[in-house]
Amino acid sequence: MLARIKFCGMTRPFDAAFAAELGASYVGAIFADSPRRVTPEAARLLFEASPGVAHVGVFGTNDLAGISKIAEQVELDVVQLHADPTADDVHALRSGFGGDIWAAVRIKNGVFPPHTAELIDAAEGILLDARDSGHLGGTGEQLPWHDIAGEVARLRAGSLVILAGGLRPGNVGEAIRVLAPDVVDVASGVEESDGVKDHELMRDFAHAVSGLERVV
Repeated sequence: MLARIKFCGMTRPFDAAFAAELGASYVGAIFADSPRRVTPEAARLLFEASPGVAHVGVFGTNDLAGISKIAEQVELDVVQLHADPTADDVHALRSGFGGDIWAAVRIKNGVFPPHTAELIDAAEGILLDARDSGHLGGTGEQLPWHDIAGEVARLRAGSLVILAGGLRPGNVGEAIRVLAPDVVDVASGVEESDGVKDHELMRDFAHAVSGLERVV
């Protein structure tokens, strides 16, 4: 089974449409503090340009009621919580959102947060990303894949494993071989500048993913 692709940090409908053309499974818009942050109105245009693709909203410290409001406004399929969410946050959000919830697990020096197992039980997916004290994500910092492979294999259960953090066309193949993620999530690795995608890099990324099968 092939890993699915999520192109995240979209800011231009043109790029979102190209992601859909490449066969991406997910297109992501960021509502958290980020140079790629978009308004709900801009996100609607992104998602209208990419029909047939699941639409993901990335949120940081937004209050849960605010997340639910935006999710309804832009018709999200997936909410991604990216500010060290807890299982309680996931459960609370379910009262106002009927789609899937992905919870970010930010890893520092190969060490998983202590609440990771609870998040796996609570959320439909866990997103593995590098911890950076100054940013929620999108830093391009690569995780130590070989160091965490055993823990990923031990923890994965019914939840999707979404791998982020420093992925690009030249290394996504190795990442898939080592960790066998269900989804690979790329933003800065296929960009000309923050939020502006390079279509050749997007194409190269999609080709690199499609050429490798997951072994689990």
